[in-house]
Amino acid sequence: MDGTADEYREALDAAHRHALAWLESTAERPIRPDLDAEGMLGRLRRELPEEGADAAAVVDELAEAAEPGLMAMGSPRFYGFVIGGAYPAALAADWLVSAWDQNTGSRQPTPATAAVEEVAAAWLLDLLGLPGDSGVGFATGATSANLSCLVTGRDAVLRARGFDPVSDVRKAPRVRFLAGAAVHTSVVLGGRLSGMGAPRTVGADAEGRIDVDGLRRSLAEDDAPTVVALQAGDVHSGAFDDFTSAIAVAREAGAWVHVDGAFGLWAAASPRFAALTAGLSDADSWATDAHKTLNVPYDCGVAIVRDEAAMTASLGAHASYLPAVASVSDPYDRVAELSRRARGVPVWAVLRSLGRRGVVALVDGLADAASGLAEGFRGIDGLDVLNDVVFTQVCLAARDDASTAALGEWLRAEGTVWASSSSWHGRTVVRFAVSNRGTDAEAVHRTVETVARGAAALGISR
Repeated sequence: MDGTADEYREALDAAHRHALAWLESTAERPIRPDLDAEGMLGRLRRELPEEGADAAAVVDELAEAAEPGLMAMGSPRFYGFVIGGAYPAALAADWLVSAWDQNTGSRQPTPATAAVEEVAAAWLLDLLGLPGDSGVGFATGATSANLSCLVTGRDAVLRARGFDPVSDVRKAPRVRFLAGAAVHTSVVLGGRLSGMGAPRTVGADAEGRIDVDGLRRSLAEDDAPTVVALQAGDVHSGAFDDFTSAIAVAREAGAWVHVDGAFGLWAAASPRFAALTAGLSDADSWATDAHKTLNVPYDCGVAIVRDEAAMTASLGAHASYLPAVASVSDPYDRVAELSRRARGVPVWAVLRSLGRRGVVALVDGLADAASGLAEGFRGIDGLDVLNDVVFTQVCLAARDDASTAALGEWLRAEGTVWASSSSWHGRTVVRFAVSNRGTDAEAVHRTVETVARGAAALGISR
């Protein structure tokens, strides 16, 4: 074996050793990092050395230096920010993606990874009950996936009015952008970056579901070209919009309908949630994250558009040096990137590993864990569950905001459980987003027990 191969082997062996040590520690180590960013900079900051170092030694140095600043996000008791874990097949496939180092923008130079992604896309559409000929792009996350869909929607409603969004951009009318009052910040950012601006909100009910009557009134104000954003899974309550009614109202006005389903779109894979997702497949576009509910390593968002031709017209890249087959779109025609890693390969791996039944069991299991948390929290004196727990989100509060804030801080400092603090309906909450495949009955029990200890320590419960 030549020296180059040996060097890779030694470096990868070191990475493998550190990775296994990390994974083996994740379930029981304190979830919080020991050092904050400034502490880590104090540990890492130095002048760039004049001389290089052995690759394996560099890996050792990196792993040892970084460990105090790592959050155990893969813990089954990590509930922050709607972040999933990683299935073994997905993680291993992601390592292969890095080793193969295929720039999966075009089908011609990277046929293997492009084909794997196309199969993964077909499987996703089938699982989620979406039109089988939809365009699918693998983006960095729900933010970039939402942006890809919103840009496509913006252009489509302009074309429907006879304007070319490229050549007629200066004389084209402004596109109206509407959403419910609980619209997620990633959709707001997508509206800004697409030039439509932040969405005008039309109201929502107490759980965050869009006010359909408010949407109807807003649409009736004029006949401007319009994009409407709905959501599958409110970030606080987990609630789903009434897709059947909202899409029907939007269709009457000729609007494009986009669904932000960062974590909630996966509910469409389970028959158990058919009532929540009814009508969802009638939208024009959908965005989700595979690194949330599906438990694929970061990063992997998915942009889906019913009309693939509209998607490629808006996002497609063309240059004399780029290989292309006129009859088939390329991966870079469906996301706002020319160069990217083969993010869809770990998606293929996890779907192949789980099969349809496994995906359904994953989705149902996450929802069961959220229900279990809610049931346990309701038994703790002084604490209330504020939302209707319909999917994977649980919002917990004490009787006053100061106590709730203190509970969140206590949990994050204690280290057994990590949950985000937020504000919902004017109240401070501790938000538990169940996203990790490992959050089983034992993890639920330990979480409830830890919250109960925290409430007692802070004098919340008597």
